Amino acid sequence: MRILCWNINGIRAAWKKGFPDWFSAEAPDILCLQETKAQVEQLDHEILHFEDYKCYFNSAEKKGYSGVAIYTQHTPLNVQNGLGDPYFDSEGRVIEMEFEKFVLFNVYFPNGGRGPERVKYKLDFYDALFRRAESVRLQNKKIIVCGDYNTAHKEIDLARPKENVKTSGFLPEERSWMDKIVEMGYIDTFREFNQQPEWYTYWDQITRARERNVGWRIDYFFVSKETRPMVTNAAIHMQVMGSDHCPIELQLAL
Repeated sequence: MRILCWNINGIRAAWKKGFPDWFSAEAPDILCLQETKAQVEQLDHEILHFEDYKCYFNSAEKKGYSGVAIYTQHTPLNVQNGLGDPYFDSEGRVIEMEFEKFVLFNVYFPNGGRGPERVKYKLDFYDALFRRAESVRLQNKKIIVCGDYNTAHKEIDLARPKENVKTSGFLPEERSWMDKIVEMGYIDTFREFNQQPEWYTYWDQITRARERNVGWRIDYFFVSKETRPMVTNAAIHMQVMGSDHCPIELQLAL
């Protein structure tokens, strides 16, 4: 099974930049998208009915902001939007989807860049999200948490760590939360297969950072340690354009 994950930076914009051709050619079992930036009623028929995929959207109340979606060739057993807390759920950040062999969380974690109150919101969100994941894990479910975490975990995960120690996305308190996820028994799947530097998933568009590969690795597939035996590969598709992020991939043997 192949699961792809991509912060698309606006699904309607991406659709005009060759996204359907890429999607069709890749043909993943499951595709998780973040930052869809659209309400369902704003989407064309072809976006909501792509090939033989079933699609599920969770949009923010605020138009043109946040939002996540999952396209799947496999019918889920259960689907839940959000965390059950209005404090977080108005921003359309989570779809939880249960399949026979695992539970998948597609998540757009908050960006803390607008100031201290958003950093606090982001850390509170991490808490709530992983409390929910742990409650499902306690039911003997295998857990996959994918998406845009909006944090580079270690110095190897961004091009300029020294210059960004006071920047949200690489603050000590954000990085320590990533440490906490690992301590809870979740595994950063990409680093199981690739320990090389200069593998990134996000580049600032304003500074044209992608041309120089001055990037950040902030998109991840974390899996609970019980899920690790199913994982056969994890990859970053740095060559794929169309957003300020690139897609990432997880392969499973079910």
